Amino acid sequence: MDTGVELSNLFNEMDTSSWIEIASVVALALILIVVSQKALSWTANRLHDRPRFLVFAVIPLTRLLILVAAAVWIVPIVIEPSLQNMVALLGAVGIAIGFALKDYVSSLVAGLVSAFELPYRPGDWVEIDGVYGEVKHVGTRTMELVTPDDTWVSIPHLKIWNKAVHNANNGGPSLQCVAHFYLQPDHDATAVSQALSDVALTSPFLEIDKPIVVIAQERPFGTHYRVKAYPVDPRQQFRFVSDITLRGKSALQRLGAMATSAPMSVSQTSS
Repeated sequence: MDTGVELSNLFNEMDTSSWIEIASVVALALILIVVSQKALSWTANRLHDRPRFLVFAVIPLTRLLILVAAAVWIVPIVIEPSLQNMVALLGAVGIAIGFALKDYVSSLVAGLVSAFELPYRPGDWVEIDGVYGEVKHVGTRTMELVTPDDTWVSIPHLKIWNKAVHNANNGGPSLQCVAHFYLQPDHDATAVSQALSDVALTSPFLEIDKPIVVIAQERPFGTHYRVKAYPVDPRQQFRFVSDITLRGKSALQRLGAMATSAPMSVSQTSS
């Protein structure tokens, strides 16, 4: 059959009443969306705790349902509702949905892969695409973590295809922390190294069965010291590094070791 004939048979003859009906459906849908969103927002703002957020969650769902109902109403007006036309329409819609959901499907496949390879699991401290935090949940499509600033972040599994996954403790209780110190080169390096080691050794958060390492490296701006040690619990990492940094700074001041103009910084790395 000729393509032009197929297209002509696909669409109905549109007259003035058809356009008026379509315009009326669109206008009604827009009015319902505006009214429902304002009504639901008004209701949610007068509730508290969990009910408030549940009502807010209903707002986008309500908008979607109205749009779907409007589309179901308009399509038979524009397209002849025959079996052949419906098959053609559903095929085109299926292709469009396939392209739209390719990342979703990729995340599902990556979720299956992650279940076997275990690049992360609940309780791990990971960094993916610049986001660092503790993994709280590993779902079918996404993994969810909480950052040190108590922000809940959902990351799709498809990130494992092309992004590095930095796992600080890899399913275990050991997580290496690093405290950084930047000093002017004119100081007693042996005394500084010993003082920083003592500071880490006397920390109440220290896992004493793990090694303490002090690394010194000359930089253009001065001497860079790194104190590497392990806290008892990975969740104590920030308090542990803060404790070493603050008490280490006091110990260095007593030794007369002067900091450079380079900013002090604190970071965590995997062991």
